[in-house]
Amino acid sequence: MTTEICGLKTEYIERGEGDIVLMLHGWGSRAGLFDGLIDLCAKKYRVLAPDMPGFGGTEEPKEPWDVSKYADFILEFLKPYSPKSVILVGHSFGGRVILKLAERDLPFEISKIILIDSAGIKPKRSIKQRASLFVYKTGRRIMSLPPLKALFPNAVENMRKKRGSADYNAASPIMRQTLVKVVNEDLKRNLPKIKAPTVLIWGTNDAATPISDGEMMEKLIPDSGLIKVAGAGHYSFLEAPEYVARVVASFLNIKEG
Repeated sequence: MTTEICGLKTEYIERGEGDIVLMLHGWGSRAGLFDGLIDLCAKKYRVLAPDMPGFGGTEEPKEPWDVSKYADFILEFLKPYSPKSVILVGHSFGGRVILKLAERDLPFEISKIILIDSAGIKPKRSIKQRASLFVYKTGRRIMSLPPLKALFPNAVENMRKKRGSADYNAASPIMRQTLVKVVNEDLKRNLPKIKAPTVLIWGTNDAATPISDGEMMEKLIPDSGLIKVAGAGHYSFLEAPEYVARVVASFLNIKEG
């Protein structure tokens, strides 16, 4: 389905009837990756899963966004449904947006939350990482000077490619700036504000958002429990779909089969 949200052409999935389950995908992903969980939840609920701006079939923002802008987008997306309560499901970046929503005075109740390999906790840089960043920034400033830029026009771009993450290097200029804004906001402060019962589902081998993040979230979110998916990585819901489906079905009281 297609609509317009915040002036952007937005694609989304809608299935089922009943109370709303909103699913928010991760960075560089799209709503379609939730297909299995969407089918499961649609047995009991109305499932809404938008492609967030800059991903899937939704246009990218006209300017770099931070997490607050994505939260605004989600609230605009939900407006036509006028929900009294919403169940929130977020993977990775989608979880980050949910943590941002937790600090808002919302027009609806968040009844339950499922966070899957969620982002939101800013990792502390080691001394080696801080030194590497200093060298990179210094080199970038030097190679951006007009005389050197004229002699070595591709130097700064080559430095960026060597240092940047796969997500950063694959992104458009606007989405690169957006990614920088997003990852530099630490939402750990919002965890104690979450009042809804929360299930944390985490791959034990997650290298993007390590299991220690899940353990910290379990400690700081008042009514939460951590389910560890042994051997799975950052996409635990795709790597162990049957196991994750059982967890989700149990938490949301969905009869399987």
